[in-house]
Amino acid sequence: MASMAQAIRMALHYGEKHLDVKDIFGEDVGAPLGGVFTCTQGLETTWNTPLDERGIIGCAMGVALTGDRCVAEIQFCDYIFNTIDLLKLVGNTYWSTNGLFNLPLVIMTPVGAGIHGSIYHSHSFDAIATRLPGFKVVMPSNAKDAYGLLLAAIKDPNPVLYLKPKALMRVKGKELLAGEPESDRELKAMIDAPVGDRSKWKANWPELEDESVELGKAKTVIEGDQVTVVTYGRHVLECEVAIKEVQSQGVSVELIDLRTLYPYDWPCIQKSIEKTGRVIFVNEDTEVTNFAEHLVYRTTQELFYHLLARPRVLAGKNLPGIGLSPALEYASVPMKADIVNEILDVVKELP
Repeated sequence: MASMAQAIRMALHYGEKHLDVKDIFGEDVGAPLGGVFTCTQGLETTWNTPLDERGIIGCAMGVALTGDRCVAEIQFCDYIFNTIDLLKLVGNTYWSTNGLFNLPLVIMTPVGAGIHGSIYHSHSFDAIATRLPGFKVVMPSNAKDAYGLLLAAIKDPNPVLYLKPKALMRVKGKELLAGEPESDRELKAMIDAPVGDRSKWKANWPELEDESVELGKAKTVIEGDQVTVVTYGRHVLECEVAIKEVQSQGVSVELIDLRTLYPYDWPCIQKSIEKTGRVIFVNEDTEVTNFAEHLVYRTTQELFYHLLARPRVLAGKNLPGIGLSPALEYASVPMKADIVNEILDVVKELP
């Protein structure tokens, strides 16, 4: 099974061949490295930019204004914050021109903790991303969705922020992509660049198919009837492990993977909360002005009389950064034990 990094790479290749992607660029995106997480190895339209995040976003906007499709990468989301004013311009162009100019671009950036990257390589960006009107925002939790969401993002006529969880780059999927060889070793030999001299190496791409995942559609990963857990990205995996533990104690949990943060799939969330009467929103961004706070607000406004317990947000601590020590990192973002405790607590709460 492909890892998430390999799935992203194959989606970009499909985009070059079939979806008219003209440019894929960013810091170390081109040869010889092919991206710090190897997501752009072997592609034909990649090129390296200077270490200039504002230049990358400005260039992407210029390319898109010509009508060409491009994918621009900010090497780590920790360094995207100095581009917020430009991102606002990207997001409002279609609206401010009364539909005259589309911007068919994808901005791709690794997000979150989980790689012990300390203060400069562990930030989340989802809360700020969802406060940028004009963008669609996606975050996959597995390789197959990483492939399908990226294809959908490339096809979209306007800007998409594609947030890829750093901690999941090497995690292998549970389902084969259409056209992907069954052998991990065979896939690696086909599309992974060799160590050492790469000057004559070319990827041998499998015959891939279009398996787009519709933007704005969540996925119910586990069905249950006592409490709803809504999450995305790497915390889908953390929640799955936690839910297995509480299931052994007789607690039935429904797990929803949002996949698209905006526009989010409110009908899916609503249906689940109406069934369970309890909800926990889980993510690793800082807890103050967290994206989940909006979801709790909407829950209380529209579903108040369906609730059996107060809705919860389980998020990262409101800290300037995450420490290098694993103990500090684990104490800063929700982990399995935190999720288990929150589920058990909300189930015990009386209406």
